[in-house]
Amino acid sequence: MSNFLETLKEQRWDDHRYYHHSRINQALHLVSALSFLVAYGFLFVNPPVAALIAWLISMVTRQSGHFFFEPKGYDHVNQATHEYKEAIKVGYNLQRKVVLMAIWALAPLAVYLVPGLFGLLTPHTDLGGFVLNVGWVWLVIGVAGLLFRMLQLFWLKDVQTGLCWVSKILTDPFHDILLYYKAPYQLLKGELFAPGEHPGELGRQHG
Repeated sequence: MSNFLETLKEQRWDDHRYYHHSRINQALHLVSALSFLVAYGFLFVNPPVAALIAWLISMVTRQSGHFFFEPKGYDHVNQATHEYKEAIKVGYNLQRKVVLMAIWALAPLAVYLVPGLFGLLTPHTDLGGFVLNVGWVWLVIGVAGLLFRMLQLFWLKDVQTGLCWVSKILTDPFHDILLYYKAPYQLLKGELFAPGEHPGELGRQHG
């Protein structure tokens, strides 16, 4: 158990220090975390609605922070290039996220063109039914994405790494709230990056 917790702690620390320099990204992660908690609650009463919240709010805000606001230059604090960080990332790096988000974005089209998805769903007869069916498909995509990467990590690394990664992902909302609850206030003060973590500042400090 101690090894599991140490591995989980290491994965959390690597995720924070490598991929969360931007205060905008941190603030978006706070929004994502809070909406994920709402989605967790809906899982027990209305799973497709939970998936709609998770994908449309939680994932969009979370991934927007990574794609559009997080610096992708040389990381002087951690002495690492963006390419290196992408190569060693345990979970979904940007390239893998593009594939996952493309599958997510195409799912509504599949539901629209093939109502019922060959008997897997009850064919929709109105807009509400269509939206709920999309929610069910997105729920499956989310679970499949977790299981697929976990099994990959079983093969590429070891079972503990895969299990720790899944545990990290599922508990990230709670952890992110503790880490980034001050980010909106820091943004209002005009602080776009965590102190000492702006690529330009780092370059001046180390060069």
